[in-house]
Amino acid sequence: MDDLVVQEGVTIPGWELWVTTSRASGPGGQHVNKTSSRVTLHWAVARTTALDERQRERVMRRLAARIDKEGVLQLSAESARSQLQNKEEARERLAALVRGALVVQPRRLATRPSKGAVRRRLDEKSQRGALKQQRGQRFDPEP
Repeated sequence: MDDLVVQEGVTIPGWELWVTTSRASGPGGQHVNKTSSRVTLHWAVARTTALDERQRERVMRRLAARIDKEGVLQLSAESARSQLQNKEEARERLAALVRGALVVQPRRLATRPSKGAVRRRLDEKSQRGALKQQRGQRFDPEP
């Protein structure tokens, strides 16, 4: 299998990827019942040489729901009738998943609300409280 380029600097060697096939559901009539067109792409994330230790930990953490206890990520594709097209789709989806998992989120800087924003919030709270106070009052004229 060919190497899979995820992004610049990250390429999954072809020998780390393996494919299993099975019968798919969906369109195709009797063709579906006799051909194995569903493709399941496997990649051992825990033992990969494509990522450094930090990247591997990030991918393992972000894709934990898709990785089994042996550290293997499995991805199935069955939308096309062709096994080859499904294989290509699975490879593209794997690359997109890994690319997304490798994105480093910027740290959030703590900020304070402006004085005007605080004042507006407190004014709105007091108006809301006054409205609720009025709901409970009843006007009973003395006889």
